[in-house]
Amino acid sequence: MYSGRTGESIDTIYWIEGEYIPDALKEITYFMRDWRNAKLMGIDARTVDIMAASHSLMDVTEPYMLLSGYRSPETNAMLRSRSGGVAKNSLHLKGQAADLRLKSRSVKQMAAAAQACSAGGVGTYYGSGFVHMDCGPVRTWNG
Repeated sequence: MYSGRTGESIDTIYWIEGEYIPDALKEITYFMRDWRNAKLMGIDARTVDIMAASHSLMDVTEPYMLLSGYRSPETNAMLRSRSGGVAKNSLHLKGQAADLRLKSRSVKQMAAAAQACSAGGVGTYYGSGFVHMDCGPVRTWNG
């Protein structure tokens, strides 16, 4: 369901009959690591739920392109120094956020699907062509 900046891809079932599959969540955590320095942080399954539900609502088979999952403090600080759109206390630092893109859907379509989940934050980044999804408080913004 996801492809990453490093050329990796992942298509795994992480939930069966009301239960998360620990090994699948470990695989997702590895996939969503900070690709700049290979540091890991457990990914909050609620974020994966939002991503999966949004993907399902869009009725697509194309995998998400994962631009950013977990971000180490070093990576977040570096990105903040280059852009005013990076939060100091980003939920990426806690493994609770993902920046995603789909070739077959617009930022507007992706954001609408994520917002329909009423389950977290949705940021639209039209200039960069991606949507931020997180499991924090329900809110929206334009970056």
